[in-house]
Amino acid sequence: MSGKQKILVDGETFIVTRRGRGIYNYEWVSGPNSGYGFSSASHPAADRADEEHRESVRDFLTEIDPDTGYLRDT
Repeated sequence: MSGKQKILVDGETFIVTRRGRGIYNYEWVSGPNSGYGFSSASHPAADRADEEHRESVRDFLTEIDPDTGYLRDT
């Protein structure tokens, strides 16, 4: 993957932007909070397959508080 890619995961839309080899930003464009998302990096640096991006997004979504749309306080 190079540049940006839109992915749909469990009804939610994310824009994945590659910042460098193995470094990605995920913007939750269908979420309730504009500009919210997360970043991820792999070590050793390696490009990710589409399913790996989906797994990262699913992990993120499981940590979201449905009342706020942000990560749960722990």
